[in-house]
Amino acid sequence: MKFEKGIKMLVVSSYPPRECGLATFSNDIVNAVNNVFGDTLPIEVCALQNSEQHFDYNDEVNYILPVDSLEDYRLVAEKINERDDIALVCIQHEFGLFRGEYGDYILSFILALNKPIVTVFHTVLPNPDEKRKKVVHAIVDLSDKIIVLTNRSKEILTSYYDCPTSKTLVIPHGNHNVLWEQKELLKIKYGFEGKIVLATFGLISENKNIETVLYALPEIITEHPEVIYLVIGKTHPEVFKNEGEKYRDKLLNIVEKLQLEKNVIFINEYLELWQLLHYLTLSEIYLFSSKDPNQTVSGTFAYAMSCGCAVISTPIPHAIETLIDGNGMLLKNFDRTEEFQKAILYLIENKEVRIAMGKNAYVEAHATNWENIAIQYRLLFDQLTNREDDLRFNFPPIKLDHIEKLTTDFGILQFSKFSDPDPESGYTLDDNARALINMVLYYNYNKDDAALRLASIYLSFIEGIQQENGWFDNYKDFEHHLTDQNSEVNLEDANGRAIWSLGTVIGYKTILPQDLVNRAQNCWTKALCRIDDIKSPRAIAYALKGLYQYHNIYKDEHTRRHIENLADELLRHYNINSAENWCWYEDYMTYANNVLPEAMMYSYLVTKKLKYKKIAVITFDFLLSHYFMKGQLKVISNRGWFKKENERVFYGEQPIEVSTTIIALDLFYEVTRNTKYKDQLKLAFMWFLGNNHLKQIMYNPENGASYDGLEDKHVNINQGAESTLCFFKSRIIMEKYIYQKKKYTKILA
Repeated sequence: MKFEKGIKMLVVSSYPPRECGLATFSNDIVNAVNNVFGDTLPIEVCALQNSEQHFDYNDEVNYILPVDSLEDYRLVAEKINERDDIALVCIQHEFGLFRGEYGDYILSFILALNKPIVTVFHTVLPNPDEKRKKVVHAIVDLSDKIIVLTNRSKEILTSYYDCPTSKTLVIPHGNHNVLWEQKELLKIKYGFEGKIVLATFGLISENKNIETVLYALPEIITEHPEVIYLVIGKTHPEVFKNEGEKYRDKLLNIVEKLQLEKNVIFINEYLELWQLLHYLTLSEIYLFSSKDPNQTVSGTFAYAMSCGCAVISTPIPHAIETLIDGNGMLLKNFDRTEEFQKAILYLIENKEVRIAMGKNAYVEAHATNWENIAIQYRLLFDQLTNREDDLRFNFPPIKLDHIEKLTTDFGILQFSKFSDPDPESGYTLDDNARALINMVLYYNYNKDDAALRLASIYLSFIEGIQQENGWFDNYKDFEHHLTDQNSEVNLEDANGRAIWSLGTVIGYKTILPQDLVNRAQNCWTKALCRIDDIKSPRAIAYALKGLYQYHNIYKDEHTRRHIENLADELLRHYNINSAENWCWYEDYMTYANNVLPEAMMYSYLVTKKLKYKKIAVITFDFLLSHYFMKGQLKVISNRGWFKKENERVFYGEQPIEVSTTIIALDLFYEVTRNTKYKDQLKLAFMWFLGNNHLKQIMYNPENGASYDGLEDKHVNINQGAESTLCFFKSRIIMEKYIYQKKKYTKILA
């Protein structure tokens, strides 16, 4: 058998096409690690199956462990021991998966292994008898690390099984990314328009206690006939083998007896993931009715929250820990129809509360999407295999999806509520100038005609907001009217960005349609008449970037003089504000700081005056010394600017600052060939991919957007134009740093 180079993780678990929750969980882990880390952390699977089962597995399954044979546990372990490239074994544990008393056959497997072992306990039961306690204690003792899915499970392991807290790590159940705005669209697609959809899903068994909900429905439907209840999932294979459809028939009889046939729909299938997510996304309320107080965690529960459902749940530990801060309703008891009835009616009759709960659940679930869970598994893998300095990530694909969605025929909208564009936010010159630059760079990268179509829209916006005297306004509302903001705030930065964008179009004239270039040239000519009105350092820097691009095409003395005059003005700011321990152009650092040294370097490239290059390098290195700490990028917070005389504020990091860091590092590496800039550039981009203080991704894998901010304890998952355009441009830049068709890069300590 041929294996790729590099060390691997082996997951021991039930696995698809076997139909069970743990098989789905393990498949999700494997897929997520592959998506986030690619071939830098290959995963193989050892699939568990009993003597009656036979499955055709995918290629990642390289071992099968027959759970009925005690001897096979040892034999499979010895085969794994022969593999030098398997560095860690991750066992997904449920008592019922393994044979013996309380599944103690697994101990034979663990004892025979000579690899580091991580065991994931999916069920942790309180008040164990002596035999169960001994089995769990032995597994804990023989494992290098224990993972549990809830804090309550960790408490039980400590209290009842004497498991050291230092050995136990909580990594929650993962969930999938969905787009919030799909909720209404999917209701229409599936024929539920105008309905209030309730849902339950999972492999059906008596423990689901679905009848508790069914008995609650008649009174609800009398008042609200628009209610539909979806019971999604086939009967659990083990239940079907032993009892057939006894429980489902019982539920069908209840539905008939209560005359609920028009309002209760059974979807008796093991759905593909995309179908399941569709049904959950179109549902308003998710009902979790399990009557097992020891059910530690539920994947169905996690998925429902990530799909923006308002959850009503019995008090299992997962629900107790999760349904806080208004993201669902936690019932006090198990098996109480009247509690479900009261809670369902409340959410049906209070639409705003229902929607707010769904949104809160959706936000809460972001931290535990599968990409973020994959990062937690990878960090643990690296810790146990002494590879902390070799963390690598996949580069996500470049996607135009969200940019196109934000763009109307008039321009790109400013903000989104989650991923849903917000027309009330209107349009800005800032964002349309950024978008125009991005589309020029994107077209240069792949010659996609969609980029030209979008570029024309953004240029039209710039043309339409330019005054006859050459100056630009910045703000227009959704009805295309100028807003009061234009007279209330300083518009110099916006004017500088406009000049930058127009210069970029002209600078790429050899690859762009002539009409687009001519339109940019007309705006440029008028704007250049106002160049002396630009005084603020950032506006000067943006203008210098545009002048540099223009000068690449038209190397005239007039443009060169403009560049030199503006560069001297930046130099004047530096001389006024710099000090022995403060090598900067202002007495504070705010946003987009990197454009200042970047503009100085561009000035050097045009004029060849070494004074510009010297100050560019001094100030950039000073900035970077405050940005890179302990193997991570930590940019200036939007909560408070970094002032010369004050302590720096942390957290509140935004993509614009990360992106401008990447853009400037790219330029400085190209000019100086100093590899430290290339290394820092790669490290900076990893901020988007999860190398940040929360260890969470800062982009939306579904649509290519970027989230708006990294706070101290959460990610702001709104996806506005500025953030998305900054991530998009950064991702284009990173293409040139992918060598030998590798889709990853390395984080350097």
